[in-house]
Amino acid sequence: MKTSDFFYDLPEELIAQHPVEPRDSSRLMVLDKITGDIQHKHFYDICDYFEEGDCLILNDTRVLPARIYGVKEGTGAHVEFLLLTCKEKDVWEVLAGPGKRAKEGTVFTFGDGIMKAEILEVLDNGNRIAKFTYDGNNFYDVLDRVGEMPLPHYITERLENKERYQTVYSRELGSAAAPTAGLHFTPELLEKLKAKGVKIGFVTLHVGLGTFRPVKADKIEDHKMHSEHYSIPEETAELINNTKKNGKRVIAVGTTCCRTLESVCQAKGCVCAYDDWTSIFIYPGYEFKCIDGLLTNFHLPESTLIMLVSAFCGYDNTMNAYKVAVEERYRFFSFGDAMLISHK
Repeated sequence: MKTSDFFYDLPEELIAQHPVEPRDSSRLMVLDKITGDIQHKHFYDICDYFEEGDCLILNDTRVLPARIYGVKEGTGAHVEFLLLTCKEKDVWEVLAGPGKRAKEGTVFTFGDGIMKAEILEVLDNGNRIAKFTYDGNNFYDVLDRVGEMPLPHYITERLENKERYQTVYSRELGSAAAPTAGLHFTPELLEKLKAKGVKIGFVTLHVGLGTFRPVKADKIEDHKMHSEHYSIPEETAELINNTKKNGKRVIAVGTTCCRTLESVCQAKGCVCAYDDWTSIFIYPGYEFKCIDGLLTNFHLPESTLIMLVSAFCGYDNTMNAYKVAVEERYRFFSFGDAMLISHK
């Protein structure tokens, strides 16, 4: 298939610039993956679409305030860092801009000097390896003081409350972006699901900025996927396997959970406790091995994420659902509305 097959026309005013309050008041499109039938609901109605014994799998990653602004020692020239991957204690792969200022051996200061970084290496892809020093004993405490949330480029409004770019169940620090399908849940809604007999399990996949990288290849099979770290605990693996054994559904919250569960099945042949890196690319033609349902937001045109959705519920169903979402004025992307794709 061609990348252009996944283009759709989106009016700019439908790109959500801020989250709705409360979280679960966002709209919810319910799409039957077999028939293509569509219902228009609100997220707080989601309990109606679960049965006792179903399980919901959530990504408990927590977003780092990974965007930091500083100055170059000696010249005072301004620089922006985006922390990507922790290589070892206090050593990170970063995206630096303007890149010409971040040469090997250069030192930058952040937060009026409470944090410094020295460029150790310039990588072939243009990213930098930086060694951080800081006041205090905990890097993440200092980062929380100097850093800002790394909101996607299409969000131009400032986020006043950092926690609104975190899920209410986030706990494992490491993401460069939020698993946005989970932003709609409130603690009360999760308790309501549990009271109905829905089992809830957690995986961790630290979302990389590659999730926003455009597909530049004409043919989707030629696209090289980014790599992200994931882990599945034993209790989650047992929950999923028991759910399957009992003939109930496994619903993944977000493409990150989907990629995690399908990755372990691809690597090990089953769902089991596992810790690894994945660069799985799911597009039409892929045969799903684990999930029965997917809760997700509305994704960018020609993105790997809309390709994943198309693989799960069919190309025609997906493109029609997006056409309807535009016509019905749904809100799109990270702070936008949600779609539940399943079949009872």
